Amino acid sequence: MTVGALLDAGAPWEPIHEILKGMDTGATYAFEQTKRHGIRAGKFKVAIENVPNKHRHLHHVFALIDKAPLSDRARANAKAVFQKLGESEAAVHGVSIEKVHFHEVGAADSIADIVGACAALDLLGIDEIHVSPINTGSGTVNTEHGVLPVPAPATASLLAGRPVYASGPTMELTTPTGAALATTLAASFGPMPAMKITSTGFGAGDRDFPTQANVLRVIV
Repeated sequence: MTVGALLDAGAPWEPIHEILKGMDTGATYAFEQTKRHGIRAGKFKVAIENVPNKHRHLHHVFALIDKAPLSDRARANAKAVFQKLGESEAAVHGVSIEKVHFHEVGAADSIADIVGACAALDLLGIDEIHVSPINTGSGTVNTEHGVLPVPAPATASLLAGRPVYASGPTMELTTPTGAALATTLAASFGPMPAMKITSTGFGAGDRDFPTQANVLRVIV
């Protein structure tokens, strides 16, 4: 949703597509326009058919990021996001960061989400990111560790000290990947600061909710 929103806000697709292909994960990528509850939004798609669901350590993820033709800033940001993810997973499981196996967050789609978002922010020339209070959702989520309450343990760990709430559909609305992007890259959390709006973008989630638009909004 983050990548879709940034693309919809004006980030160029072709260079981002080349960056993602440069990691050679075996996944394929596409960007299209769609609608969620009547709101036009960008949809970033990652196809991972026939790609093994590898359990990667942090150094494996860093090696993939190093293969991508990224700017120094985008590469450093992507690594910082995964570093924070690794720290949260290590805390949840009570192991060292070197022993963390990335499951959902280490799959090809999540690597594409983080690298694509960092590349898009860089190509848009964004200097500061400010994030509204985060809707975690509610209920439960199915993971490789079984059924867990929302927010999942890693998400809750990442969002510690940040303003959160739960509203809307009874499901996970913020993933560890999204929480790591926000908490690693944001300069602040809270109301939108004084600014001059130059563009907006909406990123579509997979589902279309009946009562609200399943979108993430970016305001540049």
